[in-house]
Formats: sequence, structure tokens, C-alpha cells
Amino acid sequence: MADPPNVLLLVTDQHRPDVLGYAGDPIVRTPTLDWLAETGTVFTNAYTPAPVCVPARHSMRTGQLPRTWDRFGFDAFESPMYRTLPLQLARHGYMSACGGKMHYPGWNQHQGWRKRIGPTPMKQHGIGDGHIPEPAPGADTGSLSRWKWTIGEELGRAGIAESRTQIQDRRVVEGVEQFLREYFSSPVYDRAQPETPLLLQTSLIEPHYPYFAADRDRFTYYLNRVEPFIEAAPDVHPFIDDARTAGECRIVRPGTDANPRSIRRATAAYYAMIETVDALFGRVIDAMRHHGEDPDEWLIAFTADHGELLGERGMWGKGQFLESSARVPLVVRYPEAFDPSVVDQNVNLCDLYATICDVADVPVPSNRDSRSMVPLLAGETSSWRNETISQGVGNQSLVRGIDSAELMIKRDQLKYCYFGETHGEVLFDLARDPGESQNVIDESRYREDVTAFRRRRGELGYGPNADATYRDAGYDAGTRVEDTS
Repeated sequence: MADPPNVLLLVTDQHRPDVLGYAGDPIVRTPTLDWLAETGTVFTNAYTPAPVCVPARHSMRTGQLPRTWDRFGFDAFESPMYRTLPLQLARHGYMSACGGKMHYPGWNQHQGWRKRIGPTPMKQHGIGDGHIPEPAPGADTGSLSRWKWTIGEELGRAGIAESRTQIQDRRVVEGVEQFLREYFSSPVYDRAQPETPLLLQTSLIEPHYPYFAADRDRFTYYLNRVEPFIEAAPDVHPFIDDARTAGECRIVRPGTDANPRSIRRATAAYYAMIETVDALFGRVIDAMRHHGEDPDEWLIAFTADHGELLGERGMWGKGQFLESSARVPLVVRYPEAFDPSVVDQNVNLCDLYATICDVADVPVPSNRDSRSMVPLLAGETSSWRNETISQGVGNQSLVRGIDSAELMIKRDQLKYCYFGETHGEVLFDLARDPGESQNVIDESRYREDVTAFRRRRGELGYGPNADATYRDAGYDAGTRVEDTS
């Protein structure tokens, strides 16, 4: 049996799936990510399990949808035994190390990683935030009450600046470079460990707002080239049109809440951040090569936790099931096993768990909402269940539960969105309507599809016919499973 490969995960935050050179954007400069795409497998229909940072990242590292891991409560994540992906690989002989934004809200800041690298961004979700045991009488143990600007301030201040976001991303990459030097060369102590397989994640905050560009030349390059969204939103459905997403999606009325110049500046800064991320990821790959590592012998995956609306329909941020918010970029590169390709099947960030385990010959714990994408990487699509799921997160409290009735199910090119019995349903046919401007839920041609979606909705624990015994999505992992029930 071949030795298990080293694995490199490159993760951005709030990255639209279409603002990449390989995705067809004619303006953005992303040579590193374009190289990964040209020599790897591009998944054109990859989706986040939740279009908000914290739950999306929880799901990616656990291989479980929010409704699955939410059954175990917040305390489960505090346990060092919770089978996250880094812990599962570490149990089977991997070194696991991560640098950058992980978004762990509790006291357990390792979550299965054997090593944390560089600064750990802590904003609202600080260590122990909201979970202080036995607070002293009268003590204020809350977070800072105002940790985000209004959207008007976000756009009004957009432009050239070096915020803590840019500083932390740069320091994270410096830490990853140092880790690679010690792991593969160790020139001072001579303690290199290249014989131990490595899972390494580099997770950056950019291009998440604030919309700042630290590099003046990058900002000015994009300033007069970008084409900002300045448009009236189509009248589709009240839940979508009113941006009812627990505050993660914010509406801007051009000319009222922000002027067109501010919107242009914010868009240019967003593009500049993506170019910066590309350059930082390039440094990581260059460091691998410098220490004698061949990227062709590594499994390298690039993705983001969710997208960014960037002014589309007058909306900024995320939290919506719309394509620019729920769909994510995903490239998997492993030339030793898979030829370059493009895969159009629906996949999910949860599927990275089983995929990496499959390639590494590590069993997948039971009760995962994760499917190995190895057949898709190998060009076999006939047996793939062409479905993906994303879920709302309600009040976003990992203590009180996800508390949300919101669900998205996509099958083939049909996207079904459920917002609870009060707000109803939406069905988009992306083959006919890629701009998601027409709700076809009541069209007779989709009657059987709607019935099937409602049945699946109940199986997933949503709606009036919700399965009270819900445990997981019921997927076949497609690889070796380890019973952890």
C-alpha cells in the first residue's frame, strides 16, 4: 500500500465562487489558485453546509451538518475526544497543524489539532465567550457590545488600509513558513519529521470585510476595472428580499445608504484582498518546494467557508441560500492519483472529511454527513447522489442550539429553500434561471419535484412532518467506516 499523502488545506473566508481567474472572472489576478485549478479538479457546484462562518467551519471539520452536530450540544466540542478531521487523522498517525482563522468559540482551542500556528483571530467569538463558569457577582463577562460597523460605515470606510485582518493573515503565513522549515528541514535542531504524514491547514480571514486593501497598487489596479453591483433586487420572496438572515446579510440602497463611489471602493478592496490571499497561498507552496517537497505528491484542497453577496440585489455579507452566498469555490489537486478535470455534481464542504480520510486510508467515524468524492475525482459520476444541503443557523448560538427552520436542498439544477411554515418555500430552476429571479414553487411541471423535496425535508428534521428521530443525513460515506455510535 502506498504511503498516505501529506494534505494541505487552503481556506479563505467569505469568498465568492466566481471571483477567481479560473472561474472566468476577467479582472481578478489569481495565478496560484488558477494553477491549482488547471492541474487539479474544479468542483463547480460545491456548497457550504451553512452560509455563516462559525457553523460552516464546525461542519467542515466534523463532516456533519449543523442539525447533526447540534444534537450533541456545545459541550461536545469542548471534549478532546470529539472526532474532528484533524483528530481522526492524528489517531491514525498524522501530524496535524493549522494556522489562522479556525473560529472556535469555546475553551478547547485545539479541536484535535496537535499544533496551532501563528495568531488566532478572536473577535466576538473569543475564548470562552459567553461560557464563563461561576462569574463573580456583578461582573460584566460579556463581549464588546459593538464589534462590527453598520453596513454604511463598512462601505464608507472601504479603501486602502492595513487592518488587523491583513496583519494577522501575513503573520499566519509567516508562521506556516516557519513550521514547514522546522518540520521538513529543522536546520538548527536537526529534528525534521518528514517520515510522518502531515495534515496542514492555512486558513486566512481575507476577503472577509472590512473591505480594506493593504496594498495600494492592488487597490488602484481594481478601482477603475471592477463592475460593482448597483441594481434593484428582483421581487422573489419576502424572506429573501428582506434579508432575514440573523443579521449576517445587510441591505444597502445605493444613493441612500451608500454612494456609488463607496460601493466601487469596497468592491475594489474585495478584489485586492483576493489577490493578496492568492499571493499568500503561493508563499506556502513555495515554502514546500524550498524544503524539497513536491506539491504533486500532496493532496491540496482550496475552498472557503461561504460566499459574499458583494452588493448583489443590494445585499452585502452572507447568510442567504443564494448562489453567491451558499456556493463556494472548491479545487482538489492530487496528481499522483487524479487527472485534472471539472466536476459539475453537487457536493458539500462536509464531503471533504470522508474524501481526505479515503485518500489517506483512514476510516470515517459513523454518523457523518460526509461522502467520499474520490469517485468524482476519478471521473466516475453515475453512482453519485447528486444532492447537497445547506442549513440556516438562527440565533447562531452554539450554546442554545442553531434554532433555525431554514433549509436548502439542491438536487441536480433544482434548488429548494424552506423558511419555516410562517415564511414558506422557494424553488429555483438554475438551468432556466441562473440569476435566481423566479420562484417556480407553484408551477405544475415541478409538482413531483416539490413533493420529493418536502419528503426529504422531513427526513432531515424540518417542517411539519419532521422526523423526530433524526440522527444524520443518511449518506453512504463511500469508504471505510469506523463505528463510533
